[in-house]
Amino acid sequence: MTQVDGPRARRPPPAAGVLDRIGLAPRLLLTDALVILAGAGTLLAVALLVGPALFLEHLRRAHLPEISPVVRDHVDAAFSQALLLALATAVAVATVVAGTISWLVARRLAAPVRDVAAAAEGLADGDYDTAVPDPRLGPEFASLTLSMNRLSHRLAATEAERRRLTADLAHQLRTPLAALQATVEALTDGVLTPDGQTLAVLTDQTGRLRRLVADLEKVSRAEERQLVLHPTPQPLLPLVQGSVAAVRERYRAKGVDLVVQPTRTSPSARVDADRLAEAVGNLLDNALRHTPSAGTVLVSLRSRPSPCGPLADLVIRDTGEGFEPREAPLLFRRFHRGRHGDPDVGSGLGLTIARAIAEAHGGSLDAHSDGPGQGAEFTLSIPAATL
Repeated sequence: MTQVDGPRARRPPPAAGVLDRIGLAPRLLLTDALVILAGAGTLLAVALLVGPALFLEHLRRAHLPEISPVVRDHVDAAFSQALLLALATAVAVATVVAGTISWLVARRLAAPVRDVAAAAEGLADGDYDTAVPDPRLGPEFASLTLSMNRLSHRLAATEAERRRLTADLAHQLRTPLAALQATVEALTDGVLTPDGQTLAVLTDQTGRLRRLVADLEKVSRAEERQLVLHPTPQPLLPLVQGSVAAVRERYRAKGVDLVVQPTRTSPSARVDADRLAEAVGNLLDNALRHTPSAGTVLVSLRSRPSPCGPLADLVIRDTGEGFEPREAPLLFRRFHRGRHGDPDVGSGLGLTIARAIAEAHGGSLDAHSDGPGQGAEFTLSIPAATL
């Protein structure tokens, strides 16, 4: 029977040799020791080869009286011994001092590496609260610790988002599943008959589940940059007018005015018409859902410059519920309903999908409100293009 490892199972590390078990600090110390020994050996060799010849040359230039070969040999030996003793003493002292400094530096350099390794091990074990302090050893270590801390924060946010998404998804599925289960049990017990009304309930709930799954798949593809786009340069006004026409009857049924403000020139952009129409439709649905009867939703197009080039803006402004300004970034989270919408209407994914489509076109989607009861404004911006 094959055993499947869990998500945190690790492969056993390969057998380590003696050198592989040596830590960073001993390796640095050993490297410094080799450098010191190489320098000391080179110094001694050069001094012994060059020193006596230079000493004799200076004696010759001093025009001293002629000395016997015995005295000369004695002088050469004395100079060589003195030079060797002085150099040996200096090398020994320098080796001790350099070794001490190297040991301290090696320990100082190895400590942050151990901290980062421990933090990475904690992340692998699911501890996302790990933080590595800056060892103040230069920009390289500062960048390493900053990257590790950013990774920790990102993983913690991802884990929190995963848990929230799981809880929200369970909440979204609970209502249609409970309705389906109750209806099926009633049919089984003979309480309900399989008439048109009962089948309509089953069809409605299964359709709700299908739409929820389709929306989730769409959001996942968009956020993973897997949306298939077929962009072509085209004016945006006809596209917006088509989206407005598709929802006008629903607006009229609720008693909400839907007004497309006239514009002198229609901005153009490279867009996938179907995908962008879907984003505009989601924005119009959101505005209708949160605007009461006798309210107004204004749709306008405009062009504006930006540091990255001209942009085409689609602005949808409603006179509905509005929201707290601090809630603006939260509106685009999956299943978020911060505008006090009806929990039984929509999947809570419309704005998420709209922003993902905007970003897939290289644009953005932003929300603004002056507060509850002050209405809301959504601005979809994409790079403009000429036809």
